[in-house]
Amino acid sequence: MSYKVFLVEDEIVAREGIRDNVDWHSAGFEFCGEAPDGEIALPLIQKSQPDLIITDIKMPFMDGLQLCKVVKQQMPWVKIIILSGHDEFDYAQSAIKLGVTEYLLKPISASEIQNVLQTVATALDQESEKRENLKELQSQIKDVLALQRERLLLQLVVGGVSSTAAIEQCRQVGLDIIAQNYLVILLKVHLHEDHGPIDFDRYHEIQSMIANLVSKHSGAFFTQKSVEELLLIMTGEEVEQLKQDGLFLAGLIQQDIEAATGHRVAVGVGTVQQRLTDIFHSFAAALTAVTQSPPNKSSGPQNHLAKMLKLETSAIEQQLKSGLMSEFDIFFDTHLQPLGEAALQSTLIKHYLFVDLILTAAQFVTALEGKANQVIPVMDDIEGFLADIKTIGQMREAVRSIFSAVLTFRNDQAQYEKNKLIFQAKEFIDTHFSDPSLLLNEVAATVNLSPSHFSVVFGRETGESFKDYLTRVRIERAKELLRTTNMKCSEVAFQSGYNDPHYFSYVFRKNTGLPPQQFRQLPQS
Repeated sequence: MSYKVFLVEDEIVAREGIRDNVDWHSAGFEFCGEAPDGEIALPLIQKSQPDLIITDIKMPFMDGLQLCKVVKQQMPWVKIIILSGHDEFDYAQSAIKLGVTEYLLKPISASEIQNVLQTVATALDQESEKRENLKELQSQIKDVLALQRERLLLQLVVGGVSSTAAIEQCRQVGLDIIAQNYLVILLKVHLHEDHGPIDFDRYHEIQSMIANLVSKHSGAFFTQKSVEELLLIMTGEEVEQLKQDGLFLAGLIQQDIEAATGHRVAVGVGTVQQRLTDIFHSFAAALTAVTQSPPNKSSGPQNHLAKMLKLETSAIEQQLKSGLMSEFDIFFDTHLQPLGEAALQSTLIKHYLFVDLILTAAQFVTALEGKANQVIPVMDDIEGFLADIKTIGQMREAVRSIFSAVLTFRNDQAQYEKNKLIFQAKEFIDTHFSDPSLLLNEVAATVNLSPSHFSVVFGRETGESFKDYLTRVRIERAKELLRTTNMKCSEVAFQSGYNDPHYFSYVFRKNTGLPPQQFRQLPQS
């Protein structure tokens, strides 16, 4: 298994030396990025999500220990190796408190780093294996409990379970079904009518889809009595609201099965019961309704609302991809306003509507490599979020807040990509400015943009042209050499990226107001 490693080191030579001389692949790692200090590194780390960070301690802006502290708060699972020229106890103690994996003293060779990488990779392998084993165990427990819950639901439906035993068994298998009122709905799918061969694979997909749909509503439970007979057990406080929710959900399921399979679906709605042990009476009424349904004709709720709530996810996606917040009201009036306030009185209907919308928004955020629950916090408490929505006006503002958050993230993400591009371009220029033949085309190629597009983006994001930035970097280097060395002006020109000393002198004077020789004679202060 390959893990990702990110390097943070302010010295370019040291950073490139580690990057280019360590055999990352043989140690089980993929080099995923680098940065000259913690401040620049942090957003890149959040973006690339490495398994291991190698960082120097002493850096400008944000040092290694500060970076470690922030990373451990946000991504506590990440391993960290610190490279330091300091062997003082305080540094090592601070690193240990932050949960640093290794604390290595400079100078350190590529082979030494290689050995440490192999040790870290082994530790990561072991942790990964433990997680997989735990996940498998949890999955097995989940499957067993799901099977036990289905059996218990069937026992409740057919009757014969005492009240005390039913309550205790519900507690044991985690079936939160105790409520004021109960309603059973039976859906019979006529698979054996003459519609050609039965596509059982497709039918099982539909069953999974139904189970997933029902699981999103805390007061609904789904099980299967036979191949053709599907059962919904609904719970609630208000009798009329329970009937409305039951009819709505049954209508959705009937609509989906008939559209996907072509088979007729008969729906029988039972009577509302107040006792858990009387659920079988509701089932008996539902079974009678199905048995008496007209042959060769779908029966059950004529649920026009279910059809209306089939939101066009493509319209949501398009609005999120290219829409503006100034266009939101038009979008809402077109796609959501027609539902009316009556639909919002049902928790189930609201849940169905918003889950569809929120999941579409979450998928969009994830596709942009964002964390959906951070961009859309209501994902962590959808029920609480929906409880406050009772009018179309409240619904409008709730949806507006979701769209605003997602569109802001979309725009910030686009800006982040631009910042990353500018950082990469500047770093390339800062490394290669001494090459007199360095051209815009070459820098543009390193960030995979055409020269014309790169020129526009660079100028817009930095406030100066590529030529001006390159000149500024070269002149700053020349000023440094003039102050700190005895090089001839011609040598300074060459080291700064100029082949022609006369042209260098002209450019230097234009940018500083003095020729190179006079600048050198200025007091250092």
